[in-house]
Amino acid sequence: MIIRTQAYPRAALIGNPSDGYFGKTIAFTFNNFRAEVLLYESPELEIQSCRRDESVFGSLDALADDVRLFGYYGGIRLIKAALKTFHGYCRAHGIQLHGRNFTIRYHSDIPNLVGLAGSSAIITACMRALISFYGVQIPPPQLANLIRAVENRELGISAGLQDRVAQVYQGLVYMDFDRGLMEKQGFGRYEPLDASLLPPLYIAYRTDLSEGSEIFHNNIRDRFNAGEPEVVAAMQAWARLTDQARETLLARDYAQLSRLMNANFDLRAKLYNLSEGNLRLVQAAREAGASAKFSGSGGAIVGLCPDEATFARLQERLSAMQVNVIRPQVVG
Repeated sequence: MIIRTQAYPRAALIGNPSDGYFGKTIAFTFNNFRAEVLLYESPELEIQSCRRDESVFGSLDALADDVRLFGYYGGIRLIKAALKTFHGYCRAHGIQLHGRNFTIRYHSDIPNLVGLAGSSAIITACMRALISFYGVQIPPPQLANLIRAVENRELGISAGLQDRVAQVYQGLVYMDFDRGLMEKQGFGRYEPLDASLLPPLYIAYRTDLSEGSEIFHNNIRDRFNAGEPEVVAAMQAWARLTDQARETLLARDYAQLSRLMNANFDLRAKLYNLSEGNLRLVQAAREAGASAKFSGSGGAIVGLCPDEATFARLQERLSAMQVNVIRPQVVG
C-alpha cells in the first residue's frame, strides 16, 4: 500500500495577524505549489531525507545559503515532531494503533521563508498520511490544533491557527477565533466559503534570500497580553476588517474589498517594524495598480489584480526586485 497525500500553501486574504490574538481572518489555499508526503509499509520505521536535509554542498557560500533558507535542521524535524505528536494524540484519546511500520518521505516546492505556510503544509500532509495508514478519524478543528501543536509544543515555533485551519479545510475559509469560543471548546468558528466569490488575485513572493519572512521586534505578544490599548485596538480593527471583507465578498463588491486589503496592511505598517524590502514590495505593487498586503508574515504579498494589463505591469516592476508574480489557482 502506497499512500500519497498533499497540502497546499495558504494566503491570508484579510485579518492577519489577528488570528493569534482572538481575532478573525479569511484565508485561502492554492495549488500552484504543494507539499507532498509518500508513505508505504516497511519492516522498520524510516524517515527519508529530501533536498532541504542534504549535508553535501558545492561551497561554503552554498552551505550558508542553505542554512538561511532551511535552517540548521531541515524538514525531517517537522516529520519527526508530527509523528510524535500524532502518537501522543492517539494515546491520550485511547486510540489503538496497529504495529506495522512504514517508510515516509516528503517533498515540497512551496517557496520557503516568504509567509506561505510551507512548514505547516509539510506537517499537514504528514498527518493526512498517518490518518490514512492507521485508519484514524480526527475532526477538522482538532486536526488543525494538532498540527499547530507540532510547531508550538514540540519545536517551540510560535504559530497561530490560521494556516493550519486553512490547510485542513482547504479552499476559502472564514475564521473567527473569539476568545470565548477558544476558551470554551479549544477552537474557533470556521466557515468554508465559496471560492468562486474571489475576484482575480495575484500573489508575489521574493526569490532572493535577502528578505525572508518578516522578523518583528515589537514584542506584540507581550504588549497584547499586557493590554496595551494600541495593540488591542489593532487586533479588534483587523477582526472588523475581516467581517467587512466577508460581506463585500458575498456582495462581490471588489473595489471595496481592495480598499479593505490595503487598510489591513496600512494598519500593520503602523504597528510593526517592517523591513524596507517588504515596504518597497507593497509600494511597487500598488504603483502598478493593484492592491497589496502581506499574505502571511512578510516576503510575499497578495492583492486584487483585475486585468491582464495590470498583471503585466506587476510582473515587469516586481521581476526587477527578484520577485515572482503568479495567479493563484485556489483549491476549491
